[in-house]
Amino acid sequence: MDGMDDKEISKRIGSLIEEEHKLERAGEAPDHERLRAIEVELDTCWDLLRQRRARRSAGESPDDAAARPGNVVEGYLQ
Repeated sequence: MDGMDDKEISKRIGSLIEEEHKLERAGEAPDHERLRAIEVELDTCWDLLRQRRARRSAGESPDDAAARPGNVVEGYLQ
């Protein structure tokens, strides 16, 4: 995900949400492993997008933001 701009990250988020909804509506037992992977990747994408926006607001380069590992973003309190 590093090297993606805000538009590309947003597009990736949209495609992941679409895939998640398809799996949930499939009518059969969803692939829980894939759903979990999607959830982690979504959290990682949202985190990266927030980092980029925060850097831009602080007058820093958003391109210096880096995707954090899934186990890190999954550990955040909401």
